[in-house]
Amino acid sequence: MVGKPQLETKTKTERARMDNKKPIVCVLDASTYVGFWILKGLLGRGFTVHAAIQNNGETEIQKRIREMEKVEERLEVFVVDVLDYHSILLALKGCSAMFCCLDSSDGYDEKMVDLEVRGAINVVEACAQTETLEKIVFTSSLTAAIWREDICSEKDVDEKSWSDQDFCRKLKLWYALAKTLSEQAAWALSMDRMLKMVSINSGLVLGPSVAQQNPRTTMSYLNGAAQMYENGVLAFVDVNFLADIHIRALEDQSTCGRYFCFNRIVNTEDEAVKLAESLSPLISLPPRYEYHGSEVHTERLRAKKLSKLAEGAAY
Repeated sequence: MVGKPQLETKTKTERARMDNKKPIVCVLDASTYVGFWILKGLLGRGFTVHAAIQNNGETEIQKRIREMEKVEERLEVFVVDVLDYHSILLALKGCSAMFCCLDSSDGYDEKMVDLEVRGAINVVEACAQTETLEKIVFTSSLTAAIWREDICSEKDVDEKSWSDQDFCRKLKLWYALAKTLSEQAAWALSMDRMLKMVSINSGLVLGPSVAQQNPRTTMSYLNGAAQMYENGVLAFVDVNFLADIHIRALEDQSTCGRYFCFNRIVNTEDEAVKLAESLSPLISLPPRYEYHGSEVHTERLRAKKLSKLAEGAAY
């Protein structure tokens, strides 16, 4: 019996690479701040992209995506509802990977926590029903790992850490709770459906016009910022670097599990002031504010897995 040619045993992504072509990938929600930068990065690297956006009003980013679609042959826009499983299936048709970037532009409350969890489940289930789908890159947050009763302990926080749900509810940390529960739900379902998934747990996202284009998500992340800062777990990440790491997580076949992603931990008064200034006018310093730069907090976040993935990444 003659064996199958070696080419036939390769995955769609591998065959596309051999043909010097990029696979089709989906970004949902491409109109979130992070999703848009991932979309730009993918197009810049030659990928064909299905940009899935939610019908939540014509935002500035959505307008830019619509304009890009007119001139970019490798971009197709789909309007989806994350609570409508079938609309996600349409956006995923023919795709080999899904970048799941769920964020609420209206901020977070207890109701939004449930909606984001249900959305994450629908996305993963739709991926499971898409035969061409090989990998999910799930955007999560460091806030899904740092919050617990003993946050003030000296214990390091790494990819094995999870935020405590009851503690988040007690302090009304709805953004952290949404990211914790949605990521956990995505992991549980992806393992049950035998899907390959990677999560990128990002710090506070900074980048061009972030205060104007991503204000409520930014402020939701910063709920409890003083406590994060004092306990060495307040970190930020440049959106270009974050998008690059997402794409590398897709392209590197060895990636697995969770990856903490941040450029710097804010652990001095000087850095805290610079962070506040970069987020103006969302955060404003009191008039004639003076800092002494002497306060230093121990850094407790550990991101050993990121180093290999980040080699040569754009900062």
